[in-house]
Amino acid sequence: MAFGTIVTLTVLPILIFALWHLTSTMLPPMPALLRNKRIILLIAHPDDESMFFSPALQALTHPSLQNHLKILCMSTGNSEGLGATRKQELEKAAMTLGLRRKEDVFVLDDERFKDGMKEEWKPEEIALVLASAFAPHLNSPSAPAVHATLTPESDKEKDKDKRKSKPLPSKHTKSSSRTSISTPPSPAPKEADGPRATIDVLITFDKAGISGHPNHIALYHGASSFLQKIMKGHSGYACPVTLYTLPSINIVRKYSFVLDAIPTLLMGIYESIFGNLFGTTTTKGKTATGSKSAADRVMFVNDVFRYWKAREAMIRGHKSQMVWFRWGWIGLGRYMVVNDLRRERIVAS
Repeated sequence: MAFGTIVTLTVLPILIFALWHLTSTMLPPMPALLRNKRIILLIAHPDDESMFFSPALQALTHPSLQNHLKILCMSTGNSEGLGATRKQELEKAAMTLGLRRKEDVFVLDDERFKDGMKEEWKPEEIALVLASAFAPHLNSPSAPAVHATLTPESDKEKDKDKRKSKPLPSKHTKSSSRTSISTPPSPAPKEADGPRATIDVLITFDKAGISGHPNHIALYHGASSFLQKIMKGHSGYACPVTLYTLPSINIVRKYSFVLDAIPTLLMGIYESIFGNLFGTTTTKGKTATGSKSAADRVMFVNDVFRYWKAREAMIRGHKSQMVWFRWGWIGLGRYMVVNDLRRERIVAS
């Protein structure tokens, strides 16, 4: 009995590490939708990027993909009076996870988006913020604007002849991170054009918000509303911004660490097969035409090295948040190791 226990305790860690290595190396190549793109990670609070999105964040910022990723955080996380500290912590953690520079992090300090479980964020207000930053042609001149250079830039950007736009005043926004926002709009079309935006990909929480936090959930509805505004009156066109959301899962899987990689991988294979038979759903509940592609669900698994970086981003980056229960999340949390982003289909209204 004792010998069997010793063997089990010896072999089990070896099997787990073998599983970890296999799942982190056997993933399919990154789809074209996530290569050479301008990507925005939309989060609610400083530390969301480390607690929930670090596998995707580290993979998508790898130089070989030639993406330019920025983070838009809708609040300072000031529920305990630590807003200024948490903004700085987010910048530090983001750099650890692969962002190019601190200026690629923008944190709103806005009365409409206060941190708290009882704080209600209106999706239409979130959509206005996103439109002012990434599709300014949608907003009326009187609409509240966000002042930041949020649109990612690169040598291979689609909008090469950008013009500088003057920021509009906002009575709501009090301060920002060290970057001031003035998003260069796309060149005006010569004639009636399709839907357009100054980013290619938007990543955020799903409609359950992972932890059920109302601020997380509001981001999903705000992002969906923003893209539906872009698509309004453009039936027959593809949405210029690809929306990916991070799925919520049950509590057992949520605390299964790397062991959740296998069921996630198998479910992805299952959905890719049967999705082609029964179609895919849009954010409005309608069936989208066309077959389900590999880009509709993208899986990321941190290897040991990337997991350690994610751990460092949380422990050293977000020191003010390291209360006792965070250690359980870091040691057992599935989102520290595994992400599977799902593409949301947006259709014209």
